[in-house]
Amino acid sequence: MTDGPGSADVLAELLENKPLRRDTFEGWQQFRTTRHRFVPAPVITIDQWRTMSPRERALHDMHRTATHVNLPLQETPMSLKVSRLVNRRISNNAWKRNSSTLSGVMVNGLGYHGKTETTCEVAAAFEDRWLALHDHLNPRTVPGTRDLHAPVAYVQTPVTAKPKSTCQAVLDFFGAPTKGLTLPQLVRQVAQSAKDHGVQALILDDITRLRMHRADDQDVLDLIRAFMSMNLTLVLVGVDIPGSGLLREAKWDARHRQWVMPPSEGARTFGLEPTQTERRFDLVDLDRFRYTTPQQIQAFQNHLAGIEDGLRLFDARPGMLTEGTMPEYLMRRTGGVVGLLTRLIEDGAQEAIDSEREVLDEELLDEIVLSLDDPGRDPDSGEIPVIDAAAAVSSKSSKPAARKRARNTVFDDGGPRAAGAAL
Repeated sequence: MTDGPGSADVLAELLENKPLRRDTFEGWQQFRTTRHRFVPAPVITIDQWRTMSPRERALHDMHRTATHVNLPLQETPMSLKVSRLVNRRISNNAWKRNSSTLSGVMVNGLGYHGKTETTCEVAAAFEDRWLALHDHLNPRTVPGTRDLHAPVAYVQTPVTAKPKSTCQAVLDFFGAPTKGLTLPQLVRQVAQSAKDHGVQALILDDITRLRMHRADDQDVLDLIRAFMSMNLTLVLVGVDIPGSGLLREAKWDARHRQWVMPPSEGARTFGLEPTQTERRFDLVDLDRFRYTTPQQIQAFQNHLAGIEDGLRLFDARPGMLTEGTMPEYLMRRTGGVVGLLTRLIEDGAQEAIDSEREVLDEELLDEIVLSLDDPGRDPDSGEIPVIDAAAAVSSKSSKPAARKRARNTVFDDGGPRAAGAAL
């Protein structure tokens, strides 16, 4: 069997279509249109691999690596709750015509829990449907504007963000000019751009980078409420939103089970239509896997089975990740945090290929020390889990060097704690 040409084509496409930042229109469109396009490496045996030429083997191994770092996004019980709410709110609001202020969604959770990927997948699927419905044309086309239809705008809140820089980040998504504009002018420009380009949903990721205790951020609440007056669905994604201060003026409406924020006092200043309609948010948490009840244990094992199906290791066997003590081991190493589990499996699979062991087991994974250093995340906002910078290496590790390199972590039922913390 020769698999080289197919692998070469897939790898070439990956190199030619290097992912762009999602917080630009071009980058978001690339993500939306290519997110399910990756073709994983075919499943072959070691004997079939040995019949290949050296070049074909190298290509297939690179294709296997690409497969392991591009495993498909799996639906979990936690993400399903978030997906249903975000989809329901965006889809329902897109058809509303009798309200000037639409309810928004706040997606809350700790770092590496998959908040961004879950939210973006739901929003991209909505945009697919919306574009197909309107033949990819903007039903609200305004004469004289750029031919740019953006049903979804994804914006990453800048590190050490201020209201003004947040508005600039929104306008950067559309490529709109921002130089020399005051905050009220920027907000008006955001509203005009959203209207001109047919925006149905505005995602503000890492929203808790807006520090509520800083003097420069006292306009944050007015800014968010002004965004909600733009006849679009506002989706805020962040770490510890309840503790960030974003809800400090909100009240809990037990009847509707929503957080209610009073109207923006600056609506007239920002050039928006003043309204007495209260701003409402649904707050939904994206939690980690738990391992206490039979249902929780089964959900985690189902997730591991999905990962197992995507791996391309020659000596992998059914139940490699789901049988014996492996589920408990992986839970102990990652605390049930989806992002940490993904990182551990990715690095472990590469080590299995490099070492020619071609299987994942506890002995091999004991050698993997997870580094959570990520220049794109803000540690001060809680975007990197407080687990002393690395996930735990099993106490059963037979490699003292690996144990010495690792910074151990203790996970209890309430979440991760640095080793040495009081139990």
